[in-house]
Amino acid sequence: MDMLVRITTDGIVPEEDAPAPDRVISGAPRFRTWNVEERDGLYAGVWEATPGKWRISYDEWEYCRILSGRSVITEEGGAAVEVGPGDSFVLRPGFVGTWEVIETTRKDYVIRL
Repeated sequence: MDMLVRITTDGIVPEEDAPAPDRVISGAPRFRTWNVEERDGLYAGVWEATPGKWRISYDEWEYCRILSGRSVITEEGGAAVEVGPGDSFVLRPGFVGTWEVIETTRKDYVIRL
């Protein structure tokens, strides 16, 4: 087993999904996820979403780095934060709010349960 794993979409068939219909606020967002690592409560890969807005709620830690596109993330009761290429951030367990994709957005992610 290789101990160094590159985060890339090469050779991986993406999973296709969408937010649950009751979470969608606007648009018809669609997701593609290239899972690179899934083990021991750790998940890493690349995620992409098309324009739309939906409610999000986190029970886990997620580190993200935006590769392309523009999104607006708003914590319930907080200010809207626009993120774009090169921006990195952590969403902590208990985060509740919305994710709005303005331009199709692609990110690297690492999730820890």
